[in-house]
Amino acid sequence: MNTDVWTEMLDNEELLHSQYDLVAGAWPENYNEVVLIVDEQNRINDYVLYSLGLKNQDELEETMDKLTKGEEVEEPENTTYTYDELLNLSFKLLLNSDYYQKENRLWVNKENDENYMKQKISDAESIKVVGIIKQNENSTATAMAGGIGYLKDLKEYVINKTNEAEIVKEQKENPEVNVFTGLEFPKEGESQTFNIENLSTEQQMALSQMSPEQIADMMETYRENQEATYEDNLATLGSVDLDKPSSISIYPKSFDDKEKIASAIEEYNQKQRDEGKEENVITYTDIVGTMMKSVTNIIDAVSYALIGFVSISLIVSSIMIGIITYISVLERTKEIGILRAIGASKKDISKVFNAETFIVGLIAGLLGIGITVLLTIPINSLIYNLSGVAIKATLSPVAGLILVLISMFLTIIAGLIPARMASKKDPVEALRTE
Repeated sequence: MNTDVWTEMLDNEELLHSQYDLVAGAWPENYNEVVLIVDEQNRINDYVLYSLGLKNQDELEETMDKLTKGEEVEEPENTTYTYDELLNLSFKLLLNSDYYQKENRLWVNKENDENYMKQKISDAESIKVVGIIKQNENSTATAMAGGIGYLKDLKEYVINKTNEAEIVKEQKENPEVNVFTGLEFPKEGESQTFNIENLSTEQQMALSQMSPEQIADMMETYRENQEATYEDNLATLGSVDLDKPSSISIYPKSFDDKEKIASAIEEYNQKQRDEGKEENVITYTDIVGTMMKSVTNIIDAVSYALIGFVSISLIVSSIMIGIITYISVLERTKEIGILRAIGASKKDISKVFNAETFIVGLIAGLLGIGITVLLTIPINSLIYNLSGVAIKATLSPVAGLILVLISMFLTIIAGLIPARMASKKDPVEALRTE
């Protein structure tokens, strides 16, 4: 399950406003302003409520404990909030680097120090909810679900503030030394074993002046950083380079644009492979393409099954039309004899029955197309009422015309043999038939 409550909003105001409606408040304009995202019925799921502090998180811990023990969990009661209550929400922004304080020339994790954390929270930047948004009725898919939506300005602010932190600067200035231990990073494949002799004279002097609790904290710090690397430390501190993104999200405006982008990436990758530059090959995930491929496979399978049924139906109906025409020939044998007697040729007799099958095919095709067009009206309405998605099933005039022509062609083919049999009947024998 996706448990990320904070989601970066699309950096495209036009696209964002086309997907979401503003329910209350205003859209964020500054880095320290965010919006609360609700669903179509103005609801927020329980996990978001717990994460945002609107519900007591102890309840969530108790629920998870019961689930792990296989105990029955009661359905939580629904809670109602006013827009004003939600618009008064505010949060404190703590950076990863804020948890560390330099003591005795080492950076120590102070997240368990209540007084230290209270002071940090008090001094931290405030993030305020300024608006409430929900998915637009006209949008079939959105980039964000529920939770908090923030601008890219907040992300960049966090990255820049983190890179300006003293501990991050010190680590970048000394890439060979672990700022948490003061020792050099272990070589690849090796782990670092703490030895007091590896400490500098200043560190040893500082160690001799520490209290037992401080020594215990320092030993824990050494233990946690036995296999640390320079990259691991920067990741722990939340330091990243804006000029070196780990991934890029691309949102095409249409399926045609998506295909063009995918083709451009493939052409670039092929060029890099031909030049032997595998490290420059772009690895990408076409999320919509993957979904559409699965949907297309399912639709193709259903379509092939329907084509099979339709083909069988066409064969059976063609045979039945041939049989009916043949029965018509037998019942009208005397009429055939009279027509031949007054001068009708074999071709004329054949044309009569071919014309009849032609009319049958035309009427059958028109009836089929007419009924299909009429059925699309209630079907479109039913799908919209059940799913809330406005899907309009239509039959194009060209497709309808082709289907009518196919119906006429099949009936004419089915009537050729009976018509030929009728044209070959002997006039004398036909007149004697009762």
